[in-house]
Amino acid sequence: MCGITGWVDFTRDLTAEHTTVTAMTRTLAARGPDAEGVWLDAHAALGHRRLAVIDLEHGTQPMRTPERGPGDRPRAVVSYGGEIYNFRELREELVLLGHRFTTRGDTEVALRAYLQWGTDFVHRLNGMYSIAIWDTAREELLLVRDRLGVKPLFYHPTDGGVLFGSEPKAILANPLTEAAAGPEELCDALLFLRTPGRVPFRGMREVKPGHLVRVGRSGIVEERYWALEARPHTDNLRTTVATVRELLDDIVPRQMVADVPLVSLLSGGLDSSTVTALAARARAAEGERLGTFSVDFTGHTENFRADAIRPTPDGPYALEVARHVGSDHHMITLDRARLLAPAVRKAVLGAWDLPFNFADLDVSLHLLFAAVREHATVALSGEGADEVFGGYLWFSDPEARGATTFPWLKLGAHRGLDPRSLFHPWFVDGIDLAEYEADLYRTALAEVPRLAGESAEDRRTRELGHVTLTRWLPILLDKKDRMGMAVGLEGRVPFCDHRLVEYVFNVPWEMKTFSGEEKALLRAAAAGLLPESVLRRKKAAYPSIQDPAYDRALITGLTAAAGDGVPLSPYLDAGAVERLTGRTTDGSLSEFERILVESTVRLDDWLRTYDVALTDLKGKR
Repeated sequence: MCGITGWVDFTRDLTAEHTTVTAMTRTLAARGPDAEGVWLDAHAALGHRRLAVIDLEHGTQPMRTPERGPGDRPRAVVSYGGEIYNFRELREELVLLGHRFTTRGDTEVALRAYLQWGTDFVHRLNGMYSIAIWDTAREELLLVRDRLGVKPLFYHPTDGGVLFGSEPKAILANPLTEAAAGPEELCDALLFLRTPGRVPFRGMREVKPGHLVRVGRSGIVEERYWALEARPHTDNLRTTVATVRELLDDIVPRQMVADVPLVSLLSGGLDSSTVTALAARARAAEGERLGTFSVDFTGHTENFRADAIRPTPDGPYALEVARHVGSDHHMITLDRARLLAPAVRKAVLGAWDLPFNFADLDVSLHLLFAAVREHATVALSGEGADEVFGGYLWFSDPEARGATTFPWLKLGAHRGLDPRSLFHPWFVDGIDLAEYEADLYRTALAEVPRLAGESAEDRRTRELGHVTLTRWLPILLDKKDRMGMAVGLEGRVPFCDHRLVEYVFNVPWEMKTFSGEEKALLRAAAAGLLPESVLRRKKAAYPSIQDPAYDRALITGLTAAAGDGVPLSPYLDAGAVERLTGRTTDGSLSEFERILVESTVRLDDWLRTYDVALTDLKGKR
């Protein structure tokens, strides 16, 4: 994994911009603590920060071809971040086609694949990646993002070309940009959505998952190279279960290729336990033990209070799986003081760059990853299984299934997570939040592929699956990427292999839930890998601290956000803030209300930290 950035400008000589490009590159030092590189040409500049994972001695970037182009320049130059899991097969194919390699890594494979197949090389890649290639002969920049959007890639059009980077901070380090937000950007920030392509900084865009962007003298063109398709599922249940297992048997070992220590995150839930069991089996075949890591809170298991989304604590199940698979297990125990530490919370915002927030879940994940990084550079995790196999409540809840908006927004609003509730109605109406949300939902539904002859119920299930994969999963992938890369830890997500996603997307709902349990298909595929108690365990969300004192400590931040002279204060409803503060004080705050509190504080912190200029806001007080 690495951080990439760059600048293309057809109106100036970028060979004179070394200082600026270096500054852009150094904002990504956490993503790539092992090496730094900058390459400058007349109209293109690429920067790279390396986290060495494969072929540690070589693979310096930006990587140039030995073949020469116009003006005796390299034929092409690449700045690349991520992992191509089938790079060995591609390398063998390219060697047979006459290519010669000087490194053992996947960066050179990506570069030579581009030389061989042009932009069609993207169809051959299996992995998670953000790629920038400058073609000197065509004078064209190519930006590519993986199919599911595991790795981030942002860009900002300019009058002369484009700025790009793995994180917004790299783009903001260039003096051509400024941090600004208007109604649309604030809507993005307030709604719990990651709409493909949209970013809460005005003028900034994100390369959409499964897309590439071409930047040339004639302008910027975006092209989609991958999308989910609706196909009839003709396999019977037995064959379907076997196919899912075969895919996982291939995917997990494939994603374990690394020349640095690799571990697995283990919550004791079905998803992470399945990945861990397969990874432990692969390690055992090499005569080694897999390292595993879990997170817990002081006194959490002993004083656990069950609720609708966390019926059981993770700790005992994680230990049971670790014993079952024979892993070297580490339990990282956190307390309230560490979760509330100002330096940690500042680091979390700096990792995100964006005003998105998962309350204490962000902070605990950041601290967990920092602890894991002391032992390893790469970590496997179970993200994507709920989205792929339909594990969320909204797939079965009648009210959510009938919602006329994103189902998680419907369920969240009933539990206190309504982004409108703390703001003045004039502000909410002025930025057209309701219409914006409705428009996003209409757009999301319009993208859902249809299958001839589907019943209304099957069609609705397909819609829920598609919007979950394209609008909800990106939030979780963003969170995992930002919190991991902030400490130089690469996260790999086997359930996001596009082959598995494509196959399971078309499996009928009655087959996915054939036993009456959520994710029944995955449970069947994992049979024989896990203890029966874990195989049958009901879904439990990522752990959250259950400490009323933590909630009470949030009052300071919320009160400050509503104070005089603070960017967000003119738009907050003081009465609504006071009522929620009262609920925090008496200890009756729900977890969803906690997220609302922390999201509001995060938005205010974001406005202040990045000095975001608010523009074009309408409405009257």
